[in-house]
Amino acid sequence: QVQLVESGGGLVQAGGSLRLSCVASGSIASINTMHWYRQAPGKQREVVANIYFNGNTNYADSVKGRFTISKDNARNAAYLQMNNLKPEDTAVYYCNLKTYRTVSAPPSSNYWGQGTQVTVSS
Repeated sequence: QVQLVESGGGLVQAGGSLRLSCVASGSIASINTMHWYRQAPGKQREVVANIYFNGNTNYADSVKGRFTISKDNARNAAYLQMNNLKPEDTAVYYCNLKTYRTVSAPPSSNYWGQGTQVTVSS
């Protein structure tokens, strides 16, 4: 059973930084993508950042230039460096792992972490 464990959330003042980590355990397919989502109370869960099998990344417009996603395949880990945090970034952040049979196929597996709370004070 694949499990994702997140850490690094907390309380920070506006303008500060946090680094979230996500470590996966179990049998991880070699073709995979990793993603960070977030969900604020009363809001829809949204994609924050993506990193693909080839290392390409993309971000939600609201976090471009402030957040950076990275991965360490050897450690089955993904990270989200969050800089210049704003109160509107306050949410539960979730790590997501998708695996694929081929690079062009839809995902065959989809795993979620437990979430970590990020609170940004004004």
